[in-house]
Amino acid sequence: MEINVLLFELALTFYLLSTITGVIELFRRRKATSNATRYLAIIGFLFHSANIVVRYIQGGHIPIMTIHEASSFFSWCILLLFFFHEYRYRLGLLGSFIMPIVFILMLSSSIFPREIKALSPVLKSYWFGIHVTLAFVGDAAFAMACGIGIMYLVQERYVKSKHLSRLFQKLPSLETLDAINYHLITLGFPLLTLAIITGAIWANTAWGTFWRWDPKEVWSLITWLIYALLLHLRLSYGWRGRKASILSIGGFLFILFTFFGVSLVMKGFHVFG
Repeated sequence: MEINVLLFELALTFYLLSTITGVIELFRRRKATSNATRYLAIIGFLFHSANIVVRYIQGGHIPIMTIHEASSFFSWCILLLFFFHEYRYRLGLLGSFIMPIVFILMLSSSIFPREIKALSPVLKSYWFGIHVTLAFVGDAAFAMACGIGIMYLVQERYVKSKHLSRLFQKLPSLETLDAINYHLITLGFPLLTLAIITGAIWANTAWGTFWRWDPKEVWSLITWLIYALLLHLRLSYGWRGRKASILSIGGFLFILFTFFGVSLVMKGFHVFG
C-alpha cells in the first residue's frame, strides 16, 4: 500500500471514530467522551495533513486536481476552521455537528480514483494556488455555518417546546450560535468573492476572457448570489436566528452541488480529472 493511501485510510478511520464519539456525546455527554471526540479528530487531522503533504511532494502542486483530492482537501479546510473556532469560542458539542460533515466528505473522497495527476500547462500559474485556496477556505466557512445552523435549529426546538433536556443544557445559547453563524458567513462571503475575482483574472490571462459561462462558474455565481441575499436580508430586514440558519443550510447544499454535482454530471473547464 502506498504511503499516501495508508495516511488517508488512517485519517478516515480516526474521523469515523471521532464522529461516533461525537454522536454518543449528544446523548451521554461526559468529559472523557468530549475529549475523545477532539483528540481523535486531531490525530486524524495529523494523518490527513501528512497525506496532503505527501501528495503535494509527489505531484508538485496543491492536491485538488481530482475529485478525490478536492473532497479530501475540502474536508481538511473544514477541520482547520473547526479547530480554530472550537479553541476560540469553546462551543459545546461543535464536533458532534461538524465531524459528520467531515467524515461524509472524506468517505465520498475514498470512493473515487486516487491517482496523482500532473497539472495541465494552463494551470501552471501562481493564480492557481491563490484561487483554489480562497475558494476552498471560503466553502469551508460555509460548511461550518451549516453545522452551526443545524445546532441553532436543534436548540431552538428545545426552547420553543420548553422541554429543556440535558442536550439543551449542553448546547450554546441561541444568541451565541446566531452570532457565530453570522461571523462565518462574513468570513466565507469575501473569500468566495475574491475566489471568483481571482478566477476571472486568471481566466483572462490564460484564455483572453474574464468569463466563459462554464457550468462551475455559473453555479459559483448562483451560490455567491444566495449568500449575498442572506447578508442583505440580515442587514436590511433583520433576518436572524432561524431564518438565517435555514438559509445557511440551504446555501451549503448549493455549495455541495457546485462542488460535486457540476463535476460529475456537467462538462466544463472546471471538472475535476
